Formats: sequence, structure tokens, C-alpha cells
Amino acid sequence: KCPDLEMFPPDMEYYHEMSEKFFKHLEKYTPNIEKLSVDECFMDMSNSSLLYKDLVFLAYQIKEEVYNLYGFTVNIGISSSKICAKMASDMEKPNKVHTLFLNEIERKMWPLPVDDLFMVGKQAAEKLHQLNINTIGELASTEESFLNKHFGKHGSIMKNYANGISDDFSTSTDDKNKSISTSETFSTDIGEKNKLLKILYKQVDILGKDLRKQKLYTQTLAITYKTKDFVSYSKQLTLASPTNSTEEISKYISNILDQSWKEEPLRNIGVRFSNLTDTKKKQISIFNNNKDEDKSDTVQETMDKINDKYGTSIIRQANLFTK
Repeated sequence: KCPDLEMFPPDMEYYHEMSEKFFKHLEKYTPNIEKLSVDECFMDMSNSSLLYKDLVFLAYQIKEEVYNLYGFTVNIGISSSKICAKMASDMEKPNKVHTLFLNEIERKMWPLPVDDLFMVGKQAAEKLHQLNINTIGELASTEESFLNKHFGKHGSIMKNYANGISDDFSTSTDDKNKSISTSETFSTDIGEKNKLLKILYKQVDILGKDLRKQKLYTQTLAITYKTKDFVSYSKQLTLASPTNSTEEISKYISNILDQSWKEEPLRNIGVRFSNLTDTKKKQISIFNNNKDEDKSDTVQETMDKINDKYGTSIIRQANLFTK
């Protein structure tokens, strides 16, 4: 987690440029990276034990490299589960390394207030206090049926998290023929369309660049939503022809948002590209001239080359500056 990145707004373009450089730097240690937000991610090191035998030593090495290269500090949490790694990264700041292995949960995490548990929002925390469940340890030992009675299926999730149990690691990029995706979890709910749209445009910009680097095209686009009450839903659109154009995809994503967002506050939003192909099959029409499309592809390729050479924020799609 990069707490110092919070210093960069309102210079949001620089903020996102530094974020991209940070994630790119982490890829030298493992390709299995799952982005949690624009300044936070999980790194799966389970297949790297022969290369990095001492993960605590490696964490300190990464921390120092990031500071020396980019000038900001990071907090790193180490564990065998994602929830514990996340909780460890949020412990004493800044510029720290913490472990939270399963045998440390009772001593390090259970004494903390339930308010500090990941994915326990303000309303849930208040309700837990009303039920006289004040610490993470008390939550961990509460009967699951009791929690589900008051919180629905989120009760089971909170109990699992309190015991250090979370989903298995999943990378944001599946194999070539499946999908690539990214999402962002917000510290506070967002219910303003313009803000959500700008986040989606930035996600499309990142994934579009990934597609072009792999010389792939997507034919199915989707937006994934998670509400403040942790209810998830999504909406997808299958295109007539595959594309990897950021500008073209952004227009479709905007339409999907218009058609599917329920105009309620969100805790997480993401974009998924699926039905990937390495062949750009164009739908030919006697009424359309493909010269404009070819010209757009050339412009996109030129933009990528300039940004790769001089920095990711040198040239941006105009929609990334939506207010």
C-alpha cells in the first residue's frame, strides 16, 4: 500500500502516472498481481519461494527501492491470506513492514476494534457495537447464524475476515483466451456519475494499453459494480467487431454505465474485457470507409509509443480529464 501517493492530488495525472510506475516495478518480482485500488495491490509470491526465501527481507528491499526510485513510501503487509496481508499493511505507518501470519492473528488483530476490519463500513461497525461486538476477536467468535440474522450473507464474510479467512488469490489477468480486468475499491462510497465515469475511463486506458501490448482485441465489455451494502452486479456488451482502441471502448463503457448503473452509491467499480482474440475481424459495410478506423489505430499506436518513451501522462485521451 502506498500511503504517500495521497499527497499527489489534485495533480491526478501525476498520481496515476506514479501508480502505473509502481505497479510496473512490482512485476519484476511476480506476474501474479491483483490490484485492489489505484495505490494498493496483492502480490502472490507462492510460486517464487526458490527465488525469494526470506519474504520479510524482500519486503524491506522493495520498500527501499520504491522510495529511492519514486520518492514515496509504502507500507507492506505479509501473510498467507489476502485479508491478513491487507490488515498488516494498514498497521503502524508510514514506511513499515508488518507480518500477520495465522499464528499472529489472536495477538495482533483480535484486540483491534471491529471498525478496523477490512470491508466493515461505518454502518456495519455501528450495528456491531450496538450488538456488543466491539473487537475483531469478539466478531471472530460470534455465531455465524447470529451475524447472518443481522447482516445477511455479509455476516459470514465479516466472520471469515475476522478469522483471517479470505478468498484464494486471483490475478486480474486470466489466460489469453479468457479476460483481463481491473477494479477499484473506494475508502468512501461514490455516487456521482462523473466521478465514476472518470474512474472507468482510467481503467479502460490501462486495460486498453495492456491489450495492445499483447496484440489482442476484445469483443465483450463489462462493468462490475459493488454497492455500499456489498451487493454485486454487472452488465456486459458484446461488440460486432473486436477492438483494442481506448477511445472506442470508452464510448461503449459510457453507454453501459448509462444503461446499467442503478444510481446508488458504490464501494467498488471495475471493467472487464473478455472474449479476447488476436485477430481483428472487421464487420464490413458498403456504407462505411475503413480509412478513418485505420487512421485511429495509427494515432493510438503513436500515442502508446510516445507515452512509453516519455511517461504515461504525456498524451492522454480527452475523456480522462472529465470533471
